[in-house]
Amino acid sequence: MLGTVVNALAIIFGTVIGIWFGKRFSENIRKMIMQAIGLCIVLIGLKMAITSEQLVFVLISMVLGAWLGELLDIEGALHKIGLKIQQKAGNLNGGSNIAQAFVTSTLLYCVGAMAIMGAIESGLTGNHDTLYAKSLIDGITSIMLTTTMGIGVIFSAASVFIYQGTITLAASYLENLLTIPVINELKATGGLIILGIGLNILEITRIKAGNLLPAIFFIVVIMIFAGML
Repeated sequence: MLGTVVNALAIIFGTVIGIWFGKRFSENIRKMIMQAIGLCIVLIGLKMAITSEQLVFVLISMVLGAWLGELLDIEGALHKIGLKIQQKAGNLNGGSNIAQAFVTSTLLYCVGAMAIMGAIESGLTGNHDTLYAKSLIDGITSIMLTTTMGIGVIFSAASVFIYQGTITLAASYLENLLTIPVINELKATGGLIILGIGLNILEITRIKAGNLLPAIFFIVVIMIFAGML
């Protein structure tokens, strides 16, 4: 769990720095920073997505994930949590934007391959190097996100702690199932979701990326089942 703890602290620390720096940036600079972040996220998502060698399985998992996610309205639930936090902390810097910042940063920090693979590696081997690297990236990203979206980013640290911590604890029980092919398609599916987040940040479209999260579960199940045939 050490890697996950460091990751959550890095997000908190990055947000604090972002709040301090954000006051020094004009609206135009903030907008350009957000666009730069969006472009980088699109690139990350594309690089992850094109690693797939089982496109049909990824397609099926995305369709099933979208169906279940829409039924459960996962993104809506995340937004409601953000609104509750916003009501409690509305007087803080950037308080009016807390819900959006919370949802965006939570999805960004939790969906990526480093979050999943780092947590698995941490649970299976006790090696936290991947999560340490992710902590550095997330800390820097938190600074940039906070300058444009406000203090709501800091609350995603709790999401990261719960999400990655759960994967870390469960990893030891899934060791025999998480083969390299399963992991590769897991990365590709997560990459597509990250791509959607990037497109949202660039305001090119409005994809409910949170409602696609069940696809990560479905691709693992599909790949494990396919491997047994």
